[in-house]
Amino acid sequence: MQKEIEINTPFITLGQLLKEEGIIGTGGQAKWYLRERTVLVNEEPDDRRGRKLYANDVIEVPDEGSFKITTKSGK
Repeated sequence: MQKEIEINTPFITLGQLLKEEGIIGTGGQAKWYLRERTVLVNEEPDDRRGRKLYANDVIEVPDEGSFKITTKSGK
């Protein structure tokens, strides 16, 4: 099942998403985590912790689930 992540800013970074969802403990762990696991952003592998995620982006994290970025306005 896909979890919706609502943001109130134009974007969130991949590292911020991992931290806010409790997948990693600190932002500094994002680089290591992304090097060890294949995270998909819109069905393509991405290992950049600074990758900007916008509304309607879908992120798949191994053993953690699938996340979809949304905004209050639904855009």
